[in-house]
Amino acid sequence: MGLNPGVAMVFQDFALFPWMTVEENVQVALKARGLSHEDVKERALTAMARVGLEGFEEAFPRELSRGFKQRVGVARALAMDPEVLVMDEPFSQVDALTAEALRAELLDIWQDAERNPNSIVMVSHSIREAVLMADRIVVLSGNPAHIRTIVPNTLPRPRSTRDPEVQKLVDRVHDIITSAELPDVEVSAPIPSKVPEVIEPLPHVASTDILGLLEFLEEQGGSCDLFQVAAQTQTPFETVLTTVRGAEMLDFVDTPKRHVTFTAIGLRFMAADMDKRKDIWRAQLLQLRLFRVVREMIQLKEGELPKEELLHELAARLPMEDPERTFETVVAWGRFGELFAYREEHEVLTLE
Repeated sequence: MGLNPGVAMVFQDFALFPWMTVEENVQVALKARGLSHEDVKERALTAMARVGLEGFEEAFPRELSRGFKQRVGVARALAMDPEVLVMDEPFSQVDALTAEALRAELLDIWQDAERNPNSIVMVSHSIREAVLMADRIVVLSGNPAHIRTIVPNTLPRPRSTRDPEVQKLVDRVHDIITSAELPDVEVSAPIPSKVPEVIEPLPHVASTDILGLLEFLEEQGGSCDLFQVAAQTQTPFETVLTTVRGAEMLDFVDTPKRHVTFTAIGLRFMAADMDKRKDIWRAQLLQLRLFRVVREMIQLKEGELPKEELLHELAARLPMEDPERTFETVVAWGRFGELFAYREEHEVLTLE
């Protein structure tokens, strides 16, 4: 048994050498293969370009965000030109928005039929992530580990968490994992009408930042590469992703591959005057379950909802999120759209 040159690995905890630069970290496995200096240099730079690391060649790991550290790990693996790329929970150490961007980029790389890798084997504890990315979902059982079942995923790409068919498959895989014993017959998807409406967590971004992004996008002709947005506005990439996510939740922009582009609603919003913009913003807020819940709670409290009660509700409905930060975002977005007001002196939300 020896090393398999057709397989490369991306680790959960980055596994970078802290005393090496980004380029040196990417080159390390190539040098171990005994390649010439020119080949090592060319393959490392090509791999870094594929994951958006241009300009970071001389940076050290301590100078990078967690998302960019994982990009280095992916570039190091891609530089080996593997037929099979193995990834051990590659997005578990980064924030949700960065993980979303990295997943999209990884799929773009994999779908390039002219380049390796041909196959990606990814370990994940996220059912939603598996459904969004995989063609086949292998469910394992433990003690000892063995394959419990393989679920084919034939949903068309690109996939969205808002797609009812995606949610059905998420529920089906969840049923398989949580069932005490794997049934002999296929687990059926839940009846759509009985599936609870999902409340999506809000990115912590100010309404003014979303407006700034939309104005910048308008100056660029309505579409721009995400990395160019970060470079031209001199804004950290993670901050750009957060802002784009907020605009996308309001359906003002779409994000095909690495671009951010106006939707029809976004174009209508930009063409409107300020009063009409507030109307459009308010209408888009009410497309989000969270804001409908807040409005319903205010109505049930006869027009005055104490902050503390909403914080408890947010903690219950979004247990993985910081309720204070979510509250701040809810108030900021709701105020701009004049969906409700927040009286800070009394710490209550009102409909006026």
